[in-house]
Amino acid sequence: MSSLIEQAAQRLEQLRQAGVILPDAPVQASPMPELPPALPAATADLEVSATQSKRVELDLVALAAQGFLVPTAPRTFIADQYRVIKRPLIRNAMGKGTDKLAHGNLIMVTSALAGEGKSFTSLNLALSIAAELDNTVMLVDADVARPSVLRMLGLPQGPGLLDVLENQVDMADVLLRTNIDKLTILPSGTPHPRATELLASDAMTALLADMAQRYPDRIIIFDSPPLLLTTESRVLASHMGQILIVVHADKTLQGAVQQALASIESCPVKMMLLNQAHAGSEGSYGYGYGYGYGYGYGNDAKSE
Repeated sequence: MSSLIEQAAQRLEQLRQAGVILPDAPVQASPMPELPPALPAATADLEVSATQSKRVELDLVALAAQGFLVPTAPRTFIADQYRVIKRPLIRNAMGKGTDKLAHGNLIMVTSALAGEGKSFTSLNLALSIAAELDNTVMLVDADVARPSVLRMLGLPQGPGLLDVLENQVDMADVLLRTNIDKLTILPSGTPHPRATELLASDAMTALLADMAQRYPDRIIIFDSPPLLLTTESRVLASHMGQILIVVHADKTLQGAVQQALASIESCPVKMMLLNQAHAGSEGSYGYGYGYGYGYGYGNDAKSE
């Protein structure tokens, strides 16, 4: 696959041959002209360059209205809870925890069953980490059967992770830079009947190793499918340094949580977040819901 620079050079040469750009004429920063038939048309709503990923504008007002922790939102009880949640995750990701973890900056957010709030948690966790001074964050929609990250952000579906694994596109072609400076999105990509096999492939192992090592300040959040409903999440879990399991308070049965934990074979750190936990009036600051949080190595969880 040609590099982006080579593709850009070929593109300019074809434009010159077609008479769209004259030799030695400066290229203006204006909307892209229509390309010759041999090349695909550029999408008008995405900003593309030879060395940068696409850029999208998130509606921060709409996201804030849905309870997401955008940079412009005021300080809230939930924002403070996510500060507590992210702190040990960041320490482990940056190698400052008790034990140095392989792929500690790869964090999978999952649940036992559907409807427990894992995608909401994934996005809010990514937004909270994006507010850090010393870290950047990539949010990967790895729920390839039922992707929801782009829908929550108000963005159209497009190519992403599965297309990269099929070697159809380069990573830089599908990454979405946002107007939140430190947040980048990797969509799930084009639905594929052998998605599990793609996630279990050598290409996925190589991709994750590259993602984990390329940027020392980057933390990568994977919004994963529920552990008890698909096999994709169990495959992903084997590559992760940390796993955060979201449990809906007063809804998810203890047996389902235990079964979900048992399905994770090799991740060294498993943490649990109790979503929609009812707190007392003193602890909830007037809110009728909250988060409980625990962590552990292996299956031995502790309260924090």
